[in-house]
Amino acid sequence: MKTRIDRPIECSHSPILSSRNQGWENILVEKFQHPAGEGSTSYSHEHSICLSLAPRPVQLLQIQGNQTHTSLYAKGDFCITPAQVPFFARWDRDDCFLQIRITSAFIQSIARETIDGNSDQLELVPEFRIRDPHIESLGRLFLAELNQKHLGSKLYIDSLTNVLAVHLIRQYTTTQRRLSIYEGGLPERQLLQVLEYINEYLHQDIKLSDLAKLLGMSRFHFCHLFKQSIGIAPYQYLIQQRIERAKQLLKQTDFSITDIALLCGFNSHSHLSKQFRQITGITPKAYRIGAD
Repeated sequence: MKTRIDRPIECSHSPILSSRNQGWENILVEKFQHPAGEGSTSYSHEHSICLSLAPRPVQLLQIQGNQTHTSLYAKGDFCITPAQVPFFARWDRDDCFLQIRITSAFIQSIARETIDGNSDQLELVPEFRIRDPHIESLGRLFLAELNQKHLGSKLYIDSLTNVLAVHLIRQYTTTQRRLSIYEGGLPERQLLQVLEYINEYLHQDIKLSDLAKLLGMSRFHFCHLFKQSIGIAPYQYLIQQRIERAKQLLKQTDFSITDIALLCGFNSHSHLSKQFRQITGITPKAYRIGAD
C-alpha cells in the first residue's frame, strides 16, 4: 500500500538530506539543520517523530495541540506528534534533528493485520522528550540509508518501516495493544515458494509486501515466520543471495562489475562493492582475480 506524503503548512528551511525522491513508500525521512528560530507544521495524514541529533543539548519550547512543553533536548531524545495535531517549536541555538513521517493509513493497515480485537479506534499518543533505544536505533538505520550515495533496497526500507509501525502500535497508542504472534516458522512448501520467488526476481527491487502477498499473510507475520525458518530477516537473505549470484557471474563470465551489479539487483558498482566487502571481506575485483 502506498499513501501520499503531506507537505508541511510552514517550513522555512529545506532538509539537508531527504528520502522524498528515493521511492520509499509510506514513510518520509529527512535530516534538518536549523539556526536558532521557530517553526510550525501540521500533517493531515502522517504521524511525525522528531529525533534530536544535536551535538549539544538544545532548549526547546514545543506546543502540540493545547499541550505546551519546555525542556532541553539532547541527542537521542525525541517527540511524537500524531496526524492532525498542529505542532509549534522554538529553539535557542543551532539544532539538528531527524524527522520521520509515517502515514497514518499505513499504521492503520498494520494494526488491522496484527492486533487482536478492534483496531479502528487506534490513536497515537502525543509525546514530548522521551527516550526509546528502539526508536533511536531505527532512526539511525534510516539515517545511514540517507547518507548512502546509492538507493537503498526497498525490501530493507520496507522492513524498517514495518518494524517502526509495529513498535508505535505496541508502545505509543491510547490503549495497550496485544499483537498476535504465530510460532513455528513457515511450512516447507511456503518457504520454498518464497525462496524460489526471490531467486527468480533477484535482479528486481523486491518489496516486503510482494513476499507477504505471495503467501496471503501480513508483512509483520511474514517477517516473523521467515526469520524463524531461516534465522535471518528477508532483506538479509536477499542480500546474501545477490552476493552469491555475483560470485557466480564473477567466476563464470567476463561481464563488467557494473553489469554484474545491475544483473544482481544492486544499483551501482559501488553498491555491489560495499555489500560484497561486508559479506566476503574482499572486493568483487579481488574475488574475480582470486578465482582465475
